[in-house]
Amino acid sequence: MSWQTHWIIGPGAIGRLLALRLVQHGQRVMLIGRRPLPGHQTLITPEGAASTLEVTTRTGPPQGFPDVVHLTTKAYAAEAAYAALAGHLPAHTPLVLWQNGFHSQPRLSARHPGPVLCATTTEGAYVEADDRVVHAGHGDTAIGSLDGGHAALAESLAGLLSDAGLPSRAVPDIRQRLWQKLAVNAAINPLVAHYRIRNGELRDAPYRKEVEGIIGEVAEVMQAEGIAPPSGTGLEGWRALVWKVVEATAANRASMLQDILAGRPTEHAAILGPLDEAARRHALATPRLEALQRRLANPR
Repeated sequence: MSWQTHWIIGPGAIGRLLALRLVQHGQRVMLIGRRPLPGHQTLITPEGAASTLEVTTRTGPPQGFPDVVHLTTKAYAAEAAYAALAGHLPAHTPLVLWQNGFHSQPRLSARHPGPVLCATTTEGAYVEADDRVVHAGHGDTAIGSLDGGHAALAESLAGLLSDAGLPSRAVPDIRQRLWQKLAVNAAINPLVAHYRIRNGELRDAPYRKEVEGIIGEVAEVMQAEGIAPPSGTGLEGWRALVWKVVEATAANRASMLQDILAGRPTEHAAILGPLDEAARRHALATPRLEALQRRLANPR
């Protein structure tokens, strides 16, 4: 596959990081959002270096056709963003979904007539200003299709992103990886958003017992869905994973907390909704997860 022209829909932190890394690598990028953005964007690397790059920005679909579309909106906006774009795309255009959770991915994979890849990343980034994005920490990205197909396409895109400074690999089990990330996010993000605390504070006595209760419910749902933790087994494997992530991100303000503090909608439905749906399918009681959904639907 020859990659040259990328449309990136959703100029948040990951969208801009992706755009600027690709521009640095000589790719043609169109960054598309709901409001105008400066055409010169500054990227701050994890090492503190600053590069100002020219990137084309728009508020609607441009002329011509892209080689690939990256959908980097929040999960709750993904389907509407795709609907606004779909009529401007040839049917064969590859679509890459970068959303958290496991809500929009199966829906858009079924809806888009061309190849659909899903990406899950641990790259850290945040927007500092309309013309400035900070690459806060190096990570890695996994790419694949929910049905395990399009392996050559995933390999090609992973190679391009790696060459552009975003280490990536094609995987045959992206569905499992999305569920694993969702499980960790469900045990951390809703609680820190509700209590308005940093991730590391979940280790403290007022919150630790609640985290353990959430992990227990998540582990039951994961077992019913046939999703194993990346290492270890059962409840202990999920406990080890969640507390490892809490430790590694102790100083972080989760994106869901940032959304709450800014008065923006959160991605709670994309993270907790699939767990709730799975629990209902398997007749599992998940009162703690249901209570979290209610709290975040009506934040104080």
